[in-house]
Amino acid sequence: MSRYAKRGVSAQKEDVHAAIKRLSPGLYPYSFCKVYPDYLNNDNEWVSIMHADGAGTKSILAYLYWCETGDLSVWKGVAQDAIVMNLDDLLCVGVTSSLLFSSTIDRNKKLIPGEVLAAIIDGTSSFFDQMSQHGVAIQFMGGETADVGDVVRTIAINGTMAARWPKSHLVTNEKIQPGNVIVGLASFGQASYESAYNSGIASNGLTSARHDLLNDSYRTNYPESLDPAMELDVAYSGPYKLSSEIVDQENRYTIGQLLLSPTRTFAPVIKELLAQMPTAVNGLIHCSGGGQTKCLKYLPGNFKVIKDNLFIPPVIFKLIQQASNADLREMMQVFNMGTRLEIYTDPHQAQAIIDIAASFGVAAQIIGRVEAGVKKELHIQHQNQSLVF
Repeated sequence: MSRYAKRGVSAQKEDVHAAIKRLSPGLYPYSFCKVYPDYLNNDNEWVSIMHADGAGTKSILAYLYWCETGDLSVWKGVAQDAIVMNLDDLLCVGVTSSLLFSSTIDRNKKLIPGEVLAAIIDGTSSFFDQMSQHGVAIQFMGGETADVGDVVRTIAINGTMAARWPKSHLVTNEKIQPGNVIVGLASFGQASYESAYNSGIASNGLTSARHDLLNDSYRTNYPESLDPAMELDVAYSGPYKLSSEIVDQENRYTIGQLLLSPTRTFAPVIKELLAQMPTAVNGLIHCSGGGQTKCLKYLPGNFKVIKDNLFIPPVIFKLIQQASNADLREMMQVFNMGTRLEIYTDPHQAQAIIDIAASFGVAAQIIGRVEAGVKKELHIQHQNQSLVF
C-alpha cells in the first residue's frame, strides 16, 4: 500500500467514481466538467454547468501557519485555492466569464475565530476583483458558513461555481485526435497577474505533501490537524518545519511559502486564447486529482498519449520525493509535477498558443502528443524512466 493510501486518501478516487457511475454523464461524456441542458431557460443553444471543489487539506496547512505566526493573510491564499479549483476546471469546458460562486466554509468554532472567516471572505472578494481586470467576471453569491466542530476538526473551505453558457463556445474534448500535440502550461514561476513566486503545488496531494515534509512536532503540538487513526509511520514524518529555509537556484524560500503558494489560475490565459484562436483548442485537461494521469478519463477514443517533454519539476516536488522516497509513478499520479494545464491542438497552432501564455508570464511548451492506439493508454518518459498507465 502506498503512503498516500495509508493516509486515507486516493489519487484516483476509485470509491467516488464507483458511487457516481450510474449518474448521467451529461450531454458530452468526454468533457472535463459535466454539461447539462439549459434547465433555467430551456434554450437548446445554451447549457447549464455547475462544479463543486475546494482547497482540500491545504486549509490545514494554513491553520498550522496561522497558529505559528498569527498571520491572517495566509487565509487569502487558501480562499483563492477554493475558487481556482472550481474556476480552472470550468475553463476546461470553455467557460471564461459570467460565473456565479457560492462559498461553503465549515469550521470548528473553538479553534477558528471570526477574524479567520473575515479574512477568507475578504480574500474571496479580492480575487474576484483581480479577475475582473482580465475580463473574467465572477459574481460572489454568498454561501454557507457552518459551525460543525463534531464534523470538522479545524476548517474546510469549499465552493460551488455555476454558469449558463452557449453551446457554440464549449470545449468538449471530442475533437482530440491522433496527430494532436499537447501544449502544457506551467504551474510554477510568477505570472504577470501574480504578486510572488508560485511553487506550483496547487491544491492536490497536500495530505502527502504536508506529512512527508513536516516533522513530528506538528503531530505533538497540533493533534487536531490530522486523523487520529492515521498510522504513526506516515504522520508528520518529514524533516522540516514551516519556517525551514530552502535555497533553490540562489532563491530562498521557506517550506511554508512553498506549500502555501496559492493555486495559479490560468483564466486570463485561456480567456485570451479562446478569444484569439477559438478553433485551435481541441481539448483542455486540468491536471488536478490524478496528476499527470488525469487525461486518461477524457480521451474520446482509443488513443495513446505520449508525454516525453514535461517541465522539469520545480523544487517543491523534488523535496516531497526526497522526503517520502516515493517512486516516479506515485508522484505522477498524485501531483501535477509542474505541468498543470494541457491544451490539445494541431501542431501548426502550438507556437501561437505558447506565445499567448508567455505574454502573461506563464511558461508553456509542447509536452507530448496523441497517437492512435488499441486502448486508452498513457506513456510518460521522464528523468530517464518510462512509465505506462
